[in-house]
Amino acid sequence: MKTIGLIGGMSWESTASYYQLINQGVKQQLGGFHSAKLVLVSVDFAEIEALQHQGDWQKTAIILGDAAKSLEAAGADFFLICTNTMHKVASQVADAVNIPLLHIADATGAQLVSDNINTIGLLGTKFTMQQDFYKNRLTNKFSIDVLVPTDTEQDIIHRVIYQELCLGIVDKQSRRQYLEIIQNLTHSGAQGIILGCTEIGLLIEKSHTKSRLYDTTYIHALAAIEQSLK
Repeated sequence: MKTIGLIGGMSWESTASYYQLINQGVKQQLGGFHSAKLVLVSVDFAEIEALQHQGDWQKTAIILGDAAKSLEAAGADFFLICTNTMHKVASQVADAVNIPLLHIADATGAQLVSDNINTIGLLGTKFTMQQDFYKNRLTNKFSIDVLVPTDTEQDIIHRVIYQELCLGIVDKQSRRQYLEIIQNLTHSGAQGIILGCTEIGLLIEKSHTKSRLYDTTYIHALAAIEQSLK
């Protein structure tokens, strides 16, 4: 079994989901008392969040690069960045170490291709929905068209992520707003919806909508299990 490295804390609520999903998956596959071999470096999200909204991505890359070095020194064979938004600096973080990065968009794109999805809706932070680092990777590497919500809907999604979900708040009214946005994307031609922020799975579950959901936390965790057990 290979040792999984996790850069977490963005936010810690979603990192806890990663830890649980990975250990549950390893136990399910190997049985008995088995659990995952992993090491975790958890950053202070307050520092990262402030730099995100200041637009200082270079400094965030340095922080996560240092975290990746710690994972490598601790014996990780490969590593994950446990957040979608911070994959904006994925290449810089990966260049800081000699172990491979398991990219969240690659894990998601592979699942979409397996399910014959050609057009997908994307929910996430405004950084993820508006900028190209995530959308273009899905389009250029997996030939998938990506639809995003309107500007007003993006404001709602972003606010709920940072002012509620990252603080552990799950609000029913926010869920209704998200479900309406999901319905609008589906009506626009999306064959499924990427929950492209690792906290959104805390708010929206498959039982809440008929639309096909792709929870990136779950998909990323499954890919980590597969890589670890190869």
